Amino acid sequence: MLHLRVIVPADESAEIVDHLRDAVGVTHLVVSPGAAIEPAGDLVQADVTREAADAVLDALTARGLQRRGAITMEPLDTVLSDAAVRAEKEAPGDPDDAIVWHELTGRTRDDATLSVTFLAFLTIACLLAAVGVITDSPVTVVGAMVVGPEFGPLAGIAVGLVARRADLARRSLIALMIGFPLAMVVTGLAALLGEVSGLIELSDVTAADQVDFIYQVGVFSFVVAVLAGAAGMLSLVSAKSAALVGVFISVTTVPAAGYAVVAATLGQWAVAAESAAQLAVNMVGIVLAGVGVLWAHRAVGRRRSARVG
Repeated sequence: MLHLRVIVPADESAEIVDHLRDAVGVTHLVVSPGAAIEPAGDLVQADVTREAADAVLDALTARGLQRRGAITMEPLDTVLSDAAVRAEKEAPGDPDDAIVWHELTGRTRDDATLSVTFLAFLTIACLLAAVGVITDSPVTVVGAMVVGPEFGPLAGIAVGLVARRADLARRSLIALMIGFPLAMVVTGLAALLGEVSGLIELSDVTAADQVDFIYQVGVFSFVVAVLAGAAGMLSLVSAKSAALVGVFISVTTVPAAGYAVVAATLGQWAVAAESAAQLAVNMVGIVLAGVGVLWAHRAVGRRRSARVG
């Protein structure tokens, strides 16, 4: 379940309380008159099932409470209550299958924001990938996969397309279009410095036969990207973040970028182009899979709501 906390102007409190009392999937309703100081108003709290959360949030935002008051919602790890059990039974669907769109857009917006931290993680991941290629170390390449933050913007594009949030899709695209070139330039400069100083003695990038899967783009590159993207989006919509680690080490986005940079510094442009194609295939596959999962979720939710209605 999710805990809902709303600051309501005093003159609207009774109406909001009546709405929450009658709403499906809402329980543990508590009202504290005059408890809120800034912004001033009544504090209304309730626990809401995941299946009903979006409808409740839509109703509250439609009344403009996010402008005149405040709306917050957070997950509850443990709930021991017969009333909560009844609320879960009354709400159609299963909690794990429910998408809380307000939560999803908020989470992906944060992960898709171009920031110093995002750029730092992406650059470090590309550097790790380059080291993995130079040393022919699959373990280092896997480390680069885990460190890379690129799934956030890719998921943001998918959510933006399905939710018709152009701002979210644009923010995510900007993060990728600025982040990857910058990280690759820094990695390229580091690789050139290593070659000039004699630290890097690699003359043929394809000699690293333990990591050559990175640039070998093919049908299964797209298949893996689609499967990983679907798993990643499912983990986001169901709030099961543990599955994301598996997603990170399934696709060769950051490793492909690192491989392309090392190949380019050695003048192996054909290999660099293949690596860049691998990067593009993986990103497109992840976005398409994310869009597909969200569309399927939305279609199932609408069909279930129609049956209940």
